[in-house]
Amino acid sequence: MSSKQYHCDTLVIGAGLAGIATALELLDLGRSVLLVDGAPRSQCGGQANDAFGGLLLCDTPEQRRNGVHDSPQLLLDDWLRSAAFAEEDLWGQRWAAAYAERNRADIYDWLRARGISFFPAVQWVERGNHGDGNSLPRYHVAWGCGRGIVQPLVRQLFEHSAAERLRSLFEHRVERLLQHNGAIVGCQGRGPDGDFSLAAEQVVLCSGGINGNLELVRRHWDPLYGPCPDNLLNGTDPRADGALHGEVQRLGGQVVRLGQMWNYAAGIAHPQPRFPAHGISLIPARSALWLDASGRRIGPQPLVTGFDTHDLCKRIGHLPGQYGWQLLNWRIAIKELAVSGTDANPLFRDRKLLRLLWQTLTGNQALVRELIDTCADVLAADSLEALAAQMAELAGDGRLDLAAMRTDIQRYDAMLARGPALHNDEQLRRLQQLRQWRSDRLRTCRFQAILDPKAGPLIAIRTRLISRKSMGGMLTDLQSRVLDAQGQPIRGLYAAGEAAGFGGGGISGIRSLEGTFLSNCIFNGRRAAQAIANRPTQ
Repeated sequence: MSSKQYHCDTLVIGAGLAGIATALELLDLGRSVLLVDGAPRSQCGGQANDAFGGLLLCDTPEQRRNGVHDSPQLLLDDWLRSAAFAEEDLWGQRWAAAYAERNRADIYDWLRARGISFFPAVQWVERGNHGDGNSLPRYHVAWGCGRGIVQPLVRQLFEHSAAERLRSLFEHRVERLLQHNGAIVGCQGRGPDGDFSLAAEQVVLCSGGINGNLELVRRHWDPLYGPCPDNLLNGTDPRADGALHGEVQRLGGQVVRLGQMWNYAAGIAHPQPRFPAHGISLIPARSALWLDASGRRIGPQPLVTGFDTHDLCKRIGHLPGQYGWQLLNWRIAIKELAVSGTDANPLFRDRKLLRLLWQTLTGNQALVRELIDTCADVLAADSLEALAAQMAELAGDGRLDLAAMRTDIQRYDAMLARGPALHNDEQLRRLQQLRQWRSDRLRTCRFQAILDPKAGPLIAIRTRLISRKSMGGMLTDLQSRVLDAQGQPIRGLYAAGEAAGFGGGGISGIRSLEGTFLSNCIFNGRRAAQAIANRPTQ
């Protein structure tokens, strides 16, 4: 069978959020586009469809209504401190500065103009263990979650007034990039009817990262997190396999910092796995005690989510067995426990404000029951002895020490019983701090004892590291052009979104302020389109 051949002006490879934003901007600027993706049309939007939908933004109306006075300079200061860029990370630093200056106009205002709105309460995440993260609340959750961002953009793309300039090929996997006289001139791949080739004047890679490919993840694993775990979970579609990263390298482009990943420390087995080692990422309860494999409380600094995800991953990765236990009770769980993602948050997804407020006040009982009933890593029992027996059976490594676990839990509960004036525990100090911000106060218990007989049953959750996002990738300049070994743009080749490390081969450095992933898919993609259309960027 002969290869099918196509020609286009601009080829966008990947129909995730970065690809959609790129194609939409190109149409707006009068250009024609061919959008190619290996997934079916029904999955257009990619992983953004499943994301919780939080974006890091500054100087927004939502912040001001919450009494938060932010600025691009303050955001950049926080970003640079968290990122800890190496001296050679010049393009990552330049992208970070551009993001701080332009996120309001180029991301927030652009989304609002397209009918996308945000939950009125701004969340304060990644504060840093020592005040070295977000100095202010900046995490804006889109109404409708990730799907509430990407699906309106998908509709606007395919219903565009210039839709005759848009063509799309779904279920067509690109396997090879084509080069002629130093320029990228198209690609080859395989579709439902066989091989295809495609000639293009410009190619924009929006093909995602490497974190769905656990073999590549293991190859690039940073020992900062301990040895790559045998029990590592996969929270990313396996189609994000890094194949086109290899193609860019083959053709002389730079791919950098692949060891910099944004993984999570509270992964659990997916109740309905779609691929090997499939996991989901919890938003862990802050009032839970995080224990090691023996049942001892992790310390001396306890683990508390919401401050430094990078550090949580390091701590879990260096534990015996490379897993932990969150020990809590029903009252804590229904108040604080959540799961990241669109479908795990149906009231956010479906914009049910009154029901969401009621759930916040009364607890998310349905979610906790579902986790207990369906997830092998979530255990419940009426007594610590019975719970410990389940924990030991699940772990199967003989490490659990019931007496030691009981001692640490009782010590913590005894301190709570003395009252706030006599609290001397870093976790309690952090809980007190969390409760000062109104959005966190509604989702954080008031110093809840673990063994409180009125708050049962007891719950134990086995947590493992879960592979999620590539923070390194194809090195790009501020026009999203891929750079070669000499730092010069490869003619005709652009990259956006996770493929580009969300900008510059690693816009976030070693540590994200969170909410920088969906937003940079838009930011990178629009810049690529503007460069192709010869429109100056600010």
